[in-house]
Amino acid sequence: MRGKKGQVTIFVITALVIVILAIIFYLMYPQIKSTLGLESKNPNQFIQDCMEEQIREARDKVSAQGGSIDPEHYFLYKDEKLKYLCYTEEYYQMCIVQEPLLKGRIEDEIKKEISEGVRACFDDLESTFKGKGYDVNLREGPFEVELLPRRIVAKFNTSLTLTKDSSEEYDSFSVVVNDNLYELVSIATSIISSETRFGDSESTVYMNYYHDLKVEKLKQSDGTTVYILTNRDTKNKFQFASRSLAWPPGFE
Repeated sequence: MRGKKGQVTIFVITALVIVILAIIFYLMYPQIKSTLGLESKNPNQFIQDCMEEQIREARDKVSAQGGSIDPEHYFLYKDEKLKYLCYTEEYYQMCIVQEPLLKGRIEDEIKKEISEGVRACFDDLESTFKGKGYDVNLREGPFEVELLPRRIVAKFNTSLTLTKDSSEEYDSFSVVVNDNLYELVSIATSIISSETRFGDSESTVYMNYYHDLKVEKLKQSDGTTVYILTNRDTKNKFQFASRSLAWPPGFE
């Protein structure tokens, strides 16, 4: 009996030691990675981490101003410049679309806004891997930004060769940001179409069909309508202005 009790005691102590060592290893893993040089990121992940927040910030800036970084023809609403996506200065007239290729314009605006950040990220990538002892051959090329369903994708035609004990080659890079700007822009385009045909739009139709969507339609005294499209889940929004079928003061 004493022998069995001794075996159980040894088993319990061994199990406790293993658990304690596992906890220590878990807590010390980041330092262990750094010491052993295991923290090096894959270059694709490096660019993803470097560019993702910049793309989100550019997206927010563009979305708050009707798809333009620096709108020229806009309605000032709560200190924000909401670009007119459909406009007529006449009374009793339907508006004219101001941005017929809205999706493409937004892609170009985001691209323009992040262009300096792209160069900085690839410079950081180069210096980081040189600091880790790699020979780095980086050949920068053009890049594009595309709005797709439920995501924004930036594709970089930049090639990279890393050489240390062996060579690693990367022909291109891409950054994917989960986002619903594509869907909001599609709804905005539909609203603009209604404004050109009827001088108005029925916002409840969109909310009845898209239950995660909030559409605010705010009439202004000069005949302008401010539209604010918000995803209820993510809180992402797209807002713009339209002036269509406006009535003179006193005739509404």
